Amino acid sequence: MLGSVRLLGGARRLAAAAAVLVMAGGLTALVPASPASAAGCAPRTGSHQKQVEKFLGLRVDGWASQADCLAVQRFQRRYDIRPSAGYAGPLTYSIVTRLSTAHYRSCSNSTALKVCVDLTSQVMWVTKAGKRIYGPTPIRTGRKNLATPAGTFRIQDKKVSTVSSIFGVKLPYWQRVYRDMGFHQTTTYLYDPSIPGSHGCTNLLPADAKALYGLTVRGTVVQVFGRKPGT
Repeated sequence: MLGSVRLLGGARRLAAAAAVLVMAGGLTALVPASPASAAGCAPRTGSHQKQVEKFLGLRVDGWASQADCLAVQRFQRRYDIRPSAGYAGPLTYSIVTRLSTAHYRSCSNSTALKVCVDLTSQVMWVTKAGKRIYGPTPIRTGRKNLATPAGTFRIQDKKVSTVSSIFGVKLPYWQRVYRDMGFHQTTTYLYDPSIPGSHGCTNLLPADAKALYGLTVRGTVVQVFGRKPGT
């Protein structure tokens, strides 16, 4: 069962463009507006049409209309789900499930700004004064034998751009949290099934990495909890 969740997505910080707000019961999803037109989205009923319709606050009938196609496409573009054709398939449903089932109550009691990382659901968000001010958004954490550790940490260092001294890869919007692990923009496709996880860092989508970098300072608390499946 999909839980009730409020998706802020940091749209106020991500873009000055308008956003589309869809609601269903206690669920609110704020998705940045898309330049898509009706002509650019061919409705095709997906294998998880009803579940995605419910999550996005659309009419739940299990049949893809033009409006459904555009709403799903906006969601896919926000979270870099490829292809962003408006089809409610397995990958889109998996992201809907992750955002819906994250353990939000496990990381909310803080007056100061706090970054929350749910390893179990592979989701990140930011809270302040007990309210979610950014996210949730999908992430990718460490793989087996290189698992991202759980615990309470603080951001120790921030660099807009740097290179890993161990792996020699670029680390855009780098924020060190523990030892050589931290947040940074993914340099590969976040949902690539051939990549079991990072080397311990928390990989973020480009827009999320930039937005998170702008929200935090050195010393910001980071709470990492749960356990990534398979690690």
